[in-house]
Amino acid sequence: MSNQAVAPANIASYIDHTLLKPEASEADVLKVCAEAIEYQFKSVCVNPVWVKTVTKALKGSGVLTCSVIGFPLGATPSDVKSFEARGAVLDGADEIDMVINMASARANDKGALVDDIKAVAETVHAGEAILKVIIETSMLNDEQKVIACQAAVEAGADFVKTSTGFNGGGATAEDVALMRKTVGPDLGVKASGGVRSLADAQAMIAAGATRIGASSGIAIVKGEQGSSAY
Repeated sequence: MSNQAVAPANIASYIDHTLLKPEASEADVLKVCAEAIEYQFKSVCVNPVWVKTVTKALKGSGVLTCSVIGFPLGATPSDVKSFEARGAVLDGADEIDMVINMASARANDKGALVDDIKAVAETVHAGEAILKVIIETSMLNDEQKVIACQAAVEAGADFVKTSTGFNGGGATAEDVALMRKTVGPDLGVKASGGVRSLADAQAMIAAGATRIGASSGIAIVKGEQGSSAY
């Protein structure tokens, strides 16, 4: 974590270039892959149906393939999330972003959250991939955010992530700072949802984010203002 602003030339390596619209076409997905290669973003993040396409398009580029699981609601049984994650990893995903069970989070049920996350973490790690855990900060109070982050740590996740971008709200520097404080220095923190400008991204990184999820990656790198579309 650093309070020093990250230069536009270096910020691309923080960005998961994201296309999660359900109506996205193959042409849309390939365009995002080409952009990620051009700008050398960290990854391309897509729905599971596109993982094979993205993996093929990114081969040899150094850009990772990321996919989402239990998305965007998290209201899927843990064994189903695990099965979905296994399929995505077998299709070539290097990173998995899963949504937690929000009912468990709202109930402060850390044990249930640990079980939910661990089921996916074990599957993802068996495939030598990385697990990010979406806690959907806009739906939780601070106590619940802390419990969800603690559960992610206990379950063996590699990152905690603020938001899906689909359920209202989005990343705030305050939430990122709270998440960083809770998980400590070793876990990743991903800010996503509403990060649309270089200033937004720099604020999240200054607060403790080590990854940025955005559909506005090109605008961020260019120092422009991106759109609200995810």
